[in-house]
Amino acid sequence: MSKNSKDSSKGQSQWLIKIFLMTFILSVIFNYLSTEVVENLNIIVSIVILILVIIVSIITDIIAIAATAAEEAPFHAKAADKKRGAKQSVMIIKNADKVSSVCADVIGDVCGVLAGATSALVAINIANLLHLSAVSIVTMLVTATVTALMVFGKGIGKRFGIKNANEIVDFIGVLISYFSFSFK
Repeated sequence: MSKNSKDSSKGQSQWLIKIFLMTFILSVIFNYLSTEVVENLNIIVSIVILILVIIVSIITDIIAIAATAAEEAPFHAKAADKKRGAKQSVMIIKNADKVSSVCADVIGDVCGVLAGATSALVAINIANLLHLSAVSIVTMLVTATVTALMVFGKGIGKRFGIKNANEIVDFIGVLISYFSFSFK
């Protein structure tokens, strides 16, 4: 085995450990927040939070797809012209596997779990509000609706992400550039 493949394998292992820890920590934090916070909120605010979780899941999936589908060459030209966000866009594309993993897997999966927990709490709140005894039926309907919305939204998002990959990566690159600092 060559030195480069050993270094690559070690880097991949370190990345997987980091992604595991990031996912675990985010999942614990968001699950705690969703059960503790949503449980004590009124039904409207809980539904708004649930909708936001669904939207975040869809948007991060779009970013993941765009990062893998975008073309690098136009961003090198923009970087040569000193366009804002071009360097960040190149880094997104060069690290598309990691960007995709964080956006689609980490954030997307955490949002999926969070949506499930939140939808169950919303369903219980709806059942209690309407004085229904069939909480399991309400829970099943609400969680099925949330799951269907997420899958539907991601399905539309994938096509959008592929068709508009360069524009999405450009937008994200510009956005990141406002948070990037360079020391001279």
